[in-house]
Amino acid sequence: MTTDSHQHFWDLSRFHYEWLKHQPKVLRRNYLPQDLLPLLKETEVQHTVVVQAHNSLEEAEWLLDLADAHEFLAGVVAWVDLTSPRISEVLAQLSKRPKLRGIRYADAEGNERWLLGEEVLHGLREVARYKLTFDVLVRPHHLKYIPTLADQVPELRMVVDHIAKPRIAPNELEPWATDIAKLADIPQIYCKVSGMVTEADWKRWTVEDLKPYVDHVLKVFGVDRVMWGSDWPVCLLAANYHEVYRSVLEVTDSLSREQREKLYGLNAQRFYRLT
Repeated sequence: MTTDSHQHFWDLSRFHYEWLKHQPKVLRRNYLPQDLLPLLKETEVQHTVVVQAHNSLEEAEWLLDLADAHEFLAGVVAWVDLTSPRISEVLAQLSKRPKLRGIRYADAEGNERWLLGEEVLHGLREVARYKLTFDVLVRPHHLKYIPTLADQVPELRMVVDHIAKPRIAPNELEPWATDIAKLADIPQIYCKVSGMVTEADWKRWTVEDLKPYVDHVLKVFGVDRVMWGSDWPVCLLAANYHEVYRSVLEVTDSLSREQREKLYGLNAQRFYRLT
């Protein structure tokens, strides 16, 4: 049962996506379930986890409505304001929706230590109390703060999105490789093999460009805590859905069938409690 652990939808008539304003034209259009479903059938992906693209509770409810209407949407990772004094009330309301599985929130003010802010830590303790997961959207320079976060909220299950966006285009491994390896010692942290083609050279990337990064996270986390995600439609900046799917298959061609099943489905299903 193949599961895409990371994809998005957006509707420009419904929400204003500030981050899309300066993106290439390929992203500045609607992407909805009817656009994704043919791609899933082509690649034989049965289920997906849809992840927030707009910082609003209105989008959270919209994504949950889409998930209720489409069987292939197995789970939703929604946005909430972790710093809100109403965080417990908000999570209590959202948790009534059966397909809510996790929360994603990132700092927009450029504060490098945002993960360790007292309000954020309080919000994440509430996320853990409601038995939800946390998608950690960070870049390499944030990785050094995550072990402290794990110490502060030990019951919080986390997954690092997009292998923390290393600088693949210039082939830089350090200090990313050392810092992400430290996270692998923390059993409640998983890693998404996603979002890599957009960190590579959009026009000239190859599977060999991705291989050192995938090999490293598999080595340090082990095959039981790594999950594949397409990052569709953001991936369209550099590759189509099928190319993203095949690229990781090629990189991991030495894995056994059982290990592939973990990477391409079982780990995401276990982490997000989809079954």
